[in-house]
Amino acid sequence: MEIFATVIEQGSMSGAARALGLSTSAVSQQVRELERRGGVTLLHRSTRKLALTEAGAHFLEDCAAMLAAARRARQQLLQAREAPVGQLRLSAPVGFARHVAPALGELLAAYPALSLRLLVDDARIDLIDARIDLALRIGSLPDSSWVARRLCGLEMMLCAAPGWLAAHGTPQRPDDLPAHQWLTIARDDDPRLSLPLTDGARQTRVLHLEARISSNNQLSMQQMCLAGLGLARLGRVDVHDDLDAGRLVPVLPSWTLPALDIWAVTPQRDAQPAKVRHAIDALQRYLVKLPGIAA
Repeated sequence: MEIFATVIEQGSMSGAARALGLSTSAVSQQVRELERRGGVTLLHRSTRKLALTEAGAHFLEDCAAMLAAARRARQQLLQAREAPVGQLRLSAPVGFARHVAPALGELLAAYPALSLRLLVDDARIDLIDARIDLALRIGSLPDSSWVARRLCGLEMMLCAAPGWLAAHGTPQRPDDLPAHQWLTIARDDDPRLSLPLTDGARQTRVLHLEARISSNNQLSMQQMCLAGLGLARLGRVDVHDDLDAGRLVPVLPSWTLPALDIWAVTPQRDAQPAKVRHAIDALQRYLVKLPGIAA
């Protein structure tokens, strides 16, 4: 059908052959096959020109419409590959969602044909079921067929409210930590947490603690720490303002915790659409400039 419409569009078999990258005999054979299958003559042929039969003229209308639709579809694919268009469905953890607007603001302003659908959830939702184009994930990733690109590292630190430390004392060494009440993020019912602490001499201590208070949400954990309910391991970028304002105090600042990787996760391995590629680049450019983020 595409060949037939191209023959009429080009005005000859040879012209259609050049446009489609085929031989003239192949084009002629395809047109004859259409006539054989339909049981009607579509073209009157002479040595000088081609003329549509009545049946051919009616058939051409649908062939031309199909060809135009196919060209539009190919153009849309090309546009999606070259420029950010359509809806970007982005998933992010609750505590991290506040970074999406400043990270993607310039991208959305530059490409009016791009829209954003932000799904905020600390649960690791299925990208296929939720039709997610791009998900931000923090920490270790389970094995899967999805594609993950590391964006940066989230520096972690131990924090407490001044009121908690005034009432229960400020830890001076790792051995003091088990005596305190702990808060932790837990995605299941296990309240235990491990703290691999490294000092300036690169000596590492690993403490295994049990938290009294746990949550599956980082933001609520930070709020409980601010309320003076105990010690917590929190992202430096999340508590930067609280530290500056004195609402939180670093605990054992001479000991460091390993950073958590921040990942951009996508459901497909093949060529990414432009909206996903541009969004990943914009997120990375923004994040690496934040305090508490390690490249």
